[in-house]
Amino acid sequence: MQKLTSLVISCLLVFGVAACDNASKTSESAPANPNEAPEAPSARTTEASQQDAQSELRRRQLNEDIRAREQRNNATGGDANRATGDLASEVRSKLEANIPGGQLTVSAADDGTVTVGGTVPNQDQIAKIERLSKEIKGVKTVVVKATVAQPKS
Repeated sequence: MQKLTSLVISCLLVFGVAACDNASKTSESAPANPNEAPEAPSARTTEASQQDAQSELRRRQLNEDIRAREQRNNATGGDANRATGDLASEVRSKLEANIPGGQLTVSAADDGTVTVGGTVPNQDQIAKIERLSKEIKGVKTVVVKATVAQPKS
């Protein structure tokens, strides 16, 4: 019986280690540092991203996600207890839904400052970044470090 118990515990531990080994990523092509711009995306990648990001289903999903986070934030004390990870994630979702073809990274600081880096296909989309980011509750300042990079053909 003792050997069977040891075997079961060992199997659970091995399974747990294997399951926890996969780190989650927001985007495989997003740069790790918001101050660095990634290479311009290919035309095919940009078109696929644009179709996904502009689909009505995707927009509804992102808006519901933002709404749920806002409700959770209000339930836990509002802006005073805002987690920087939640703030960055909400801004990232908002930008993903409204700036198709962009490869953006978002980082947030405790003081409500959000830094957005990466690339977008045109200057009009750079102009949208600050306005869209400030629509998220808790964002006080937006630093835009994104650049224009046309998709590769």
